[in-house]
Amino acid sequence: MSLAFDPVSAYDAAFTGKTTHVVDDVGRIEPFDVAMWSSEPDWVDRALFIDPCDAETIDIGCGPGRLVGALAARHVFAMGIDVSQEAVRQTRDRGALALLRDVYTKIPGEGCWTYALLADGNLGIGGDPVRLLARVGEVLVPGGRVIAEVADHGTGLVRERRRLRVDGRLSVPFDWAVVGLDAIDDVAAAAGMRVVSTHTVGTRHTATMVRDTA
Repeated sequence: MSLAFDPVSAYDAAFTGKTTHVVDDVGRIEPFDVAMWSSEPDWVDRALFIDPCDAETIDIGCGPGRLVGALAARHVFAMGIDVSQEAVRQTRDRGALALLRDVYTKIPGEGCWTYALLADGNLGIGGDPVRLLARVGEVLVPGGRVIAEVADHGTGLVRERRRLRVDGRLSVPFDWAVVGLDAIDDVAAAAGMRVVSTHTVGTRHTATMVRDTA
């Protein structure tokens, strides 16, 4: 049996197109949809993440850069960050700006971004969405907005340990979270933010949040 490998290396391998699945902490297995994230944005991506952004936008966990690339093509200043070197390379190959960066490290333009995107379940990064939203709030201008993808009503807040299985090889576990429409108000409030709207297009959902100054 192959030895487990670290999650960042697993993401790098996954983004090269290798067959990848997500394995949760009770053994459930789901496909890791690299093909979708590597393709051009579809109409749902455009409605939920691209069309609303008309000023400086940071995409956190940008993956292969389909959203950043589309925003750049619209002449919106956009930057992606990701911990995967392969993801950053592919984003740059689209002609878009991307940095190899963890969201909890120093980010260029902190306090100057108008929009921050947490698409494709990236509200789950690190397993603590309250901490993540509080951090994202620090990179935004006053009144800036976070657009985060969330799960269906009834999901609640789920924290779990996940692994990636890439060509049959398992990564070591890492923390992740899933937030449903029914839990996002409480999660946002705990992070000092407020949900100003939610949107459903196709089968996907987003919540738009601002920092609560009240």
